[in-house]
Amino acid sequence: MRVGFGYDIHPLVKGRKLILGGVELESPVGEIGHSDGDVLIHAVIDALLGAAALGDIGSYFPSADPAYKDVSSRLLLKEIRVLLSKNNFRIGNVDATVVLEKPKLLPRVADIRASLAEDLGIPVEAVSVKGKTKEGMDASGKGEAVEAFAVALVETLT
Repeated sequence: MRVGFGYDIHPLVKGRKLILGGVELESPVGEIGHSDGDVLIHAVIDALLGAAALGDIGSYFPSADPAYKDVSSRLLLKEIRVLLSKNNFRIGNVDATVVLEKPKLLPRVADIRASLAEDLGIPVEAVSVKGKTKEGMDASGKGEAVEAFAVALVETLT
């Protein structure tokens, strides 16, 4: 078994959708990003790649590549799932935390877990998602950014 850690942060601005774990949340602001800006999926991808020692998200989906402009991060996550399989890894579980002042994540956690589990090909019981705030401290706490942290467990199949 191998463990990886992932982190991502994106500024929040008006005129963009707020997408977390492949689920759109009602919000007057959304993430700036080359893709759809889904910080949760980006952190999960980095955690999975880290566990498998296969690099990081930018190695596979560079922000300078126009092919990934506004792409759904769910597609990127599915590509990483295939990459892990080709390298003889099986995903065990994912535990993630999203730091966001508004909107509250709890009403959508079940939807987010289901979305991630589907894309990862693992049971929803193997996906944990939690929401936290920073009580008004720093950019995330002031509602200017959203952050995500993720830990992933993968198992080698060889």
